[in-house]
This record gives sequence, structure tokens and C-alpha cells, in this order.
Amino acid sequence: MSKSSERKEWGLISKLVVGIASGVAIGFFADESIMSVVGSFKHVLGQFIFFTIPLVIIGFIAPAITRLRHNANKMLGAGICIAYLSSVGAAIMAYVAGSLIIPHLSVPTALESLRQLPEAGFKLDIPPLMSVMTALVTAILLGTTVLGTKAESFEKALNEFENIMMMVVKKMVIPVLPFFIATTFAGLTYQGTLTEQLPVFLKVVVIALIGHAVWLAVLYGIAGAISGKNPLEVLKHYGPAYLTAVGTMSGAATLPVALSCARKSKVLTNDTVDFMVPLGTTIHLCGSVLTETFFVMVISLMLYGALPGFGTMLTFILLFGIFAVGAPGVPGGTVMASMGIVVGVLGFDPAGVALLLAIFALQDSFGTACNVTGDGAITLMLEGLFNKNGELSAEASKTAADTVSGNVVGTAHS
Repeated sequence: MSKSSERKEWGLISKLVVGIASGVAIGFFADESIMSVVGSFKHVLGQFIFFTIPLVIIGFIAPAITRLRHNANKMLGAGICIAYLSSVGAAIMAYVAGSLIIPHLSVPTALESLRQLPEAGFKLDIPPLMSVMTALVTAILLGTTVLGTKAESFEKALNEFENIMMMVVKKMVIPVLPFFIATTFAGLTYQGTLTEQLPVFLKVVVIALIGHAVWLAVLYGIAGAISGKNPLEVLKHYGPAYLTAVGTMSGAATLPVALSCARKSKVLTNDTVDFMVPLGTTIHLCGSVLTETFFVMVISLMLYGALPGFGTMLTFILLFGIFAVGAPGVPGGTVMASMGIVVGVLGFDPAGVALLLAIFALQDSFGTACNVTGDGAITLMLEGLFNKNGELSAEASKTAADTVSGNVVGTAHS
């Protein structure tokens, strides 16, 4: 990844911070008439963002299915399944921990707000073309049927549509997020709840970091049991990769360092490393999924007065694992890919989505570092399952290269 790309990522984080600070300042000093104007901007921006969500779902998920399935073999299938189970397992752990911890954090709810927001002075409704769940089913049907019918022209069209939606996300959605977040924080500050919410989110970030450490311990413990080798012989080499991920906030940028770190391990062969580490950069997002699951529970209690029910969270988690595999390679790709189910399954409104985007972005580097470090554990698992004799077939190596070129090349962030 180039230095200019890294500067763009830091630039986005800076803009989000400025957006939050600007929103807080506006909320402190604005009167009712100003907040009516702010509400108008928030409504229009929110309508545009929510309009794009179903299109983003189809644009990213359907092509991802065609790419992964075209290159399917036993080893790739195992890597994908383990990555999915890792993300789902991390989310379930976050849900259990959140159910036990969040009620004791004294989370202020929307019902405790001191002031009511005035009505928006101007509203422009932009209905989405379809619901988010319809988009998800459409994406799955398109991806699977294109493979089944070997419709090469349609597959090419899906890939081109992915490029179109990538431009929409990068050039249109991402640039308006700081303004959307500013209007949301202006509203939270005007209502008088922000001063109570911020300390809670700081606690939540610390808890999420502890969760990352626990889940990495689980992954490496399982890897050691499967391979019969010492997992610390892999983990101890991952310090530079972890720090690089924290500094760049990008799994793709960290990939060369991660490969170098994994190759230093005495219990991993280069063939297995070269297969799984690049693939994991694309599809294994356990740290990001864990963090977002915990965050959505806190935001749900904060803004809507209750934690999501067990059935709702289970549906969210199972779908989230799928979305994580096909997450777009853009800043905050995990949370962007999940917006559809955040809205469709959890029922978040624009205020909830904006708060999630802002808080997630501010800690995204640590989630990425957890993702990257977890790839070493999955590599060790594959070593034990398929490569105990130190040999990896040329076919598997070629499949990995094809998958990575289809999913990683051209992306700036994971």
C-alpha cells in the first residue's frame, strides 16, 4: 500500500474526528431553529446513504460468491469455513459477554434525554429500490445461479457492477459520512445525553480490546490442539504485523509484514503460509466482527432502550459472518458491509448507524490488528489438517493466488 493511500486512511479518521467535534460544538450552542436545519441535512444525507445499502449488498456479495466458489477445493473450503466460524464464534462470545456486562455499565438510554430534537425543516425522501433482506437474497441467488449456469457474461457484469458500487462507496458515501456523523453528534449533544454516553463508549472500547486478546487465545489454543504444535511459536513472531496493522488500519497494507512474520515460524511451512495468510487478509475479520457486535448491543440499549433479543442477535451474527467474508476493501469495510443487516435485522435508524460508524472507525485499527494476528492461528490449523508432511499441492497454491488476486489486488483496506 502506498504512502498516499495510508494518508487517505488517516485523512478519513481525521475527518471523522473533526465531524464529531463539530457536531458536539454545534449541539452545545445551537438553538431550536439551527437544529431544525441540522435535522434537515441529517435526513437528506441519511436517505442517500440508506438508498445505497441494498445496491452495495448486491454489488459486493454476489461477485464475492462467484470468485470464492470458482476456486473451491478442500483446503480453500476449510480456510473459508474456519474463517467464518471464527467470526461467528467471536461474535457469539461478544454477545454473551455483552449480555453479562452491558447491563452493569449504567448505559444512559434515549428515554433519559433532557431535550427533544425539533422537527427537520426540510425533508427529501429517497426510498431504496428494495429492502436490505431482499438485496441479500438477490445477491445470493445471483451469485449461485451465475456459477451454476456458467454465465460468463453475467459474471463479468457482476464484477463491473462491483467496481461501480466501489466507486459509489469511495467517492460518494465515504465523503458524506463525516457530515452525517456531525449532524448525529449535534443531535446527541443538543439532547444532553452525550456527556453520559462518552464514558460508556470508552469502557466499551477497553472491553473490546480485552475480547480481542481472549479470542486470539482461543484461536491459537485450538490451532495448537489441531496441529499438535506449540502455537506460541507462531504468535511470538506476529508483533511487527500487529503494530503495522494498528499503524496503517489496513490488512492489505499489513500483508507483506504478516507474510514475513509467519514465515519466521518453525512450525509453519512457506507453502501453507503463502496460501492462508493472503486469503485470511481478505476473509477473516474476527476482531472487527467481535467489536461491532458488542457496539451494536450498547447502541441499541442507549438509543432504543433495550438490548436486542436472542433470536435477533443470533440472526444478525450468522448473517454477519457471511457479510464479513465478502466485506468491501474500503475504510471500515466490515461495518459498511454489515449496514444492511444492522438496519434490516436490528432495526437501527440513521442515528444508530451514524453512531456505530463513528465509534467503530475510531477503534478500527485494533480490530484490524486482531484480524491479522488471527490469520496465523488459522494457518497453523491448516498446517495440521492438510500439511503435516510439509507439502502443499500446486493446485492449492494456484487457487490461493487466484483468490487473492480477485479479492485483494486493487483494494486499499480490509
